[in-house]
Amino acid sequence: MSDPTSPTDQATSANPENAMHQPNRITRLLPWSGPEGNPCYLLTDADGGHLSRTADNIESVQLGMGRELLGHAHALVDDPKTGPVELRYLSARLSESLRDVLRVAESRGARLPAPDADADDGDGDDAPGGAIDLPPAR
Repeated sequence: MSDPTSPTDQATSANPENAMHQPNRITRLLPWSGPEGNPCYLLTDADGGHLSRTADNIESVQLGMGRELLGHAHALVDDPKTGPVELRYLSARLSESLRDVLRVAESRGARLPAPDADADDGDGDDAPGGAIDLPPAR
């Protein structure tokens, strides 16, 4: 049996609030779901482990595929010869990609440090991070 204080990953589909009772552990939403479609969580230390790195890689692949799909979508929508079957297929793939990207955003947002209430820069924008590069809307 492994040492519960060792810096290893433990995947779980249990309640992520269980991590609150284990100091120095964080709960991470994984970029995939369980067999019944339920979210999967990873209980890990702050440094992560092999499963954390695997999840990072999968998130990167999902974001890259979404970016490529968006480019393909623009080409299909701009083509007047694109028929309803192709558009329905595209819509299904875009929905899948959006689900993946939202899960990545939720997971990464949950791992952001809490903002310092005293660190207001006075610009009225309390959103964390900087601007996101998005393709122009059509």
